[in-house]
Order: sequence, then structure tokens, then C-alpha cells
Amino acid sequence: MKLLLKIMYDGTAYCGFQSQKNGRSVQEILTKAMSALTGMECTVTGCSRTDAGVHALGFCAAVYPAAAVVPANPGKTENWLTIPLERLHRAADKFLPPDISICAAAVMDDSFHPRYDVASKEYIYKISDTPYRNPFTAGRVWQLKKPISEDGLRQMSLAAEKIHGYRDYSSFMAAGSKIVDARRNVYRCTAAREPDGIITLRISADGFLYNMVRIITGTLVDTAYGTFSPDETDRIIEAKDRSAAGRTAPACGLYLNEVTYHQPIQWVDPK
Repeated sequence: MKLLLKIMYDGTAYCGFQSQKNGRSVQEILTKAMSALTGMECTVTGCSRTDAGVHALGFCAAVYPAAAVVPANPGKTENWLTIPLERLHRAADKFLPPDISICAAAVMDDSFHPRYDVASKEYIYKISDTPYRNPFTAGRVWQLKKPISEDGLRQMSLAAEKIHGYRDYSSFMAAGSKIVDARRNVYRCTAAREPDGIITLRISADGFLYNMVRIITGTLVDTAYGTFSPDETDRIIEAKDRSAAGRTAPACGLYLNEVTYHQPIQWVDPK
């Protein structure tokens, strides 16, 4: 049995989800919390890596007894969690910092893998173009230095609509990446202003390249300001060259919003 968690976190204070030697990670904190909660050494595997400063609204991570625990306590590998799933979030809060929270849980088979069984992921990117800095969104949005006009937003939206399909997205991949095959299937990319004034980019795909969403966002903002036209979007993609695209948006506005799996997940919501 594996426990699948849907978690939210503010990534400001972390080097990313993945454990690293030179920084505090979400995986490290979650592993310690679940080990303390269950009274046994646990392994935590995430659905993805996120960069330093990136946030999550629907990150998925699998929790299960560590390999070292299984030979010593073989009976604990099945039904090893004694806390009701709908109460798990309250029990875990005693061991988690305020910037990490469990928002749902599910029981999965041992064969389930939170990363390799993913069908699609959706990221959102939040942008503020107000003339003043909002202290309550600091570190959670990209605060632009000049506003985006309504025509600029239309240009941005038109360019976003052209980013879709199964294509080589090398132009939106950070230099130095070790990825050999840069083809990904982008299902949707939109840009719109929300009722609260925040401009939100939404992009869903079967997978993402290193800094892909941040480079797409930077390119769309450059389009809004007139550096590119929407008609140049296809040319940028077809160039398969990072230098053809625009700037890289900062990490602070990026959120992993939703993860969809090939199999239905029977999420148990908190009570």
C-alpha cells in the first residue's frame, strides 16, 4: 500500500521539492513529518521536481515505508497507516511548518508511481502589473514595472493560443539542460486577466522542460510589450533555439496547479 498526498506549499523558503545537499527542500520536510507521524521511517516520492521559489497548489507525493523498514516489520507494509484519511491533514499539521499543507489523500497500490503514472500537469503563472507593489502578493507573483495595456494583453493571449500540440519546444528550454528529446504535447496555453486584476497564464501538457513555463511566460510578456508579435510564435518554436525566445520569468509567480493520472484517483477530502 502507498499513500498518495495532494499538498500545497509556498516554495519561497525552499530550494525546490527535491532533496538537495545544499538547501532545505519540501521533500525533506515532508519525509520527516510523515516518519514522525507514522512512527516508522518513510520514503516520499514526488510527482515532479520544482525549482527554488516555485509554489504548488496541487502537488502529488507518494508515501510508503522505507525499504529498511520492510524486512524488519513485514506486517506493516499493508494497511500501515492507522489514521483515517479524512483526518490525516490535522494529524500531519503537528509536524509540518505553516507553509506546507496536506489538502487530500488517497490509498494506492504498491505498483503506483507518482511521477511515471502522470498523464498531464497544469502550471499557472501569476503576474501583477499594478503601478504599486502589493506587499501581500510579494514572492507569489511577478510584479512588472510597467502595466500591460488591453491591446498588449490581447496580443499576449493570441500568442499563447499558438503554443499547443506535439512539438519540439527546445526554444523554451533553459540552456544547459541534459534533456535529449525536447518534444512535448502541450494541450492548452491561455493568458487572461482575472477579476482581481492578476494576469494568469495556464498551461497544461504531458510534461515540461527545464524552465519551460517560465520562458514561455517571459516570451508572452515580451509579446505584450511589443518585442514580438503573436505571428512570430511559430517561428520561435520552430527555431528550436533558446535565443529565439524571450526572457525567463522569475520563479515566484509559478505554481504547479494540478496533476492528472492515467487512472482515476479516489481522493478523500479533509474533514
